[in-house]
Formats: sequence, structure tokens, C-alpha cells
Amino acid sequence: MDVLLNLAINGLATGMLLFLLAAGLTLIFGLMDVLNFSHGGLFAWGAYSGIWFYMFSGSFLVAILGAIVTGTGLGFLMEKWIVRPVYGNHVTQILVTLGVMLVLSEMLKVVWGPNPINVPVPSYLDGSWQVGGVIFIKYRLFLIVAGLLVFIGLQMLLNRTRLGLIVRAGVINKEMVEAMGVNIRRVFTFVFMLGAALAAMAGVFVAPYSGVIHAEMGMQFAILAFIVVVIGGMGTMSGTLFASILVGLSGAFMAYYVPELSLAVNMLIMVAVLLLKPSGLFGARG
Repeated sequence: MDVLLNLAINGLATGMLLFLLAAGLTLIFGLMDVLNFSHGGLFAWGAYSGIWFYMFSGSFLVAILGAIVTGTGLGFLMEKWIVRPVYGNHVTQILVTLGVMLVLSEMLKVVWGPNPINVPVPSYLDGSWQVGGVIFIKYRLFLIVAGLLVFIGLQMLLNRTRLGLIVRAGVINKEMVEAMGVNIRRVFTFVFMLGAALAAMAGVFVAPYSGVIHAEMGMQFAILAFIVVVIGGMGTMSGTLFASILVGLSGAFMAYYVPELSLAVNMLIMVAVLLLKPSGLFGARG
């Protein structure tokens, strides 16, 4: 029983990390209909810039804020100069954003060098508590709480605010929203910036969790984020949260009981969902 609880906590922590990354992709991919394959690059830049701020200031809070500012700025530039001209053209979006992904990864090597960087856990989040045979690692509990807070905040933003109403209406009928005097392009720019900020924040959270960051980390996590979005359903935060936890738990349990399937289990889940419900577990048809 203790082993199951330990695996569940580890899986939840991993799932919340995936949610932080996939939430931004859900906003951009699900709500804006933009296939942003550069999302992993924003994630990696958040990790590197956040850790740079952490090493410079000694404050993990400053690191988080620095990563968010970096992601927001990159998101603004990308939406304005790269993504905006290819709205509605999925093939071009894939090619362009994949190119941006490669450029962002190489730029990390130019700025911070090609070697991996070791990242310590903040002192006040280091260590663990033990209750019986169950070990509660502080940093993993922090990730679980942070993921839940972000989920609640996004749900309130999308469902309880005028901005969220405009975003959801703009996805359904952009022309109608524009006819009502709303600058939908400006709203979509904000959404893209928010998605980029979430990706960057996920990057700085992953750094102490994995203990090391490297320039190629973006592609690895971007694939997992796309798997989560497909499983959960396009444009639904509840589905993204559920799928993130499902992927995190399945990975943790498979790595312990059937290590040979730990890498393939996520793909198998995605294939099963696509066969049974192509719109995703929480996605609406059409």
C-alpha cells in the first residue's frame, strides 16, 4: 500500500508539470486553432531564463517571475511576426513553428552554452516528510499545489470573466465578435502570450524537478504536451488536467511495474482514445 501511495504522489507531481505545459498549448491549439510546435522552445527558454534569474538573485520567486516575463515577451514577438501571418493555414503553421522551435533551441546554446546545467532544489522546498512508509517530497507537493492553483485560475479566467467569454465566442465566430466592436486580434495576441507564459513557467518548475536542463529538453516535453491535449480534448482545461494526471500516473506505475512499457504507455493511451473518441475524452464533437 505504501508503494502505491508513493507512486501516486510521484505520478501526480509529474502530471501537474505536464498540465502546466499543456495548459498553454490547450489555449493556443485548442482555443486559437494554431498548431504551435514551437511550444517546447518557449518551455526550454523559460527553464533557462528562470534558472539564470534564480542563480543571479537566489530567489525562486524571482526565477518564476523572470521566466514568465521571458515567455510573455517571446510569445508577443512570435504571435505578431510569425504566427499572425499564417492563421488558418495548418500546414504552414507546422513548418514555421517547427523552424522556430529549432531556432530557439540553438539560441539557447549560443546564450548559455551547449552543456547541460545542473539545477538545485530551493532550500525551503528541499527534503521530505515521512508518514509511516509514505514519503512526501516537498518539491513534488509544491508542484501539485501549484498545478491546482493554475487550473483554478484558468477556469475562472475562461468561465467567469468577460475576457474568457470573448475568447470562447471568438473561437466559435470571430466575425461576429469583431462586428460587436471587439478587437479579436488583440485578444488572440493576449491568449498566445498567456500560453507562452504558462509554457515558460512550466520550464522553470521542471528544472529543479529533473535536476538538470539542456537545450533539447523542449522537444521531449512538447511531444508529451501534445499527447495530453489530444487525450483530454481540444480547448478544455478540465480535459487537459485529467489527461495530464492520467499520463503522469500511468508513467509512474509503468516505470515501476513494467519498465519496458514506460515510454510507450502514453502513445498507447493516445491511440486508444483516438480510436474510441477522436475528439478526446472531454472534447466536443466538431
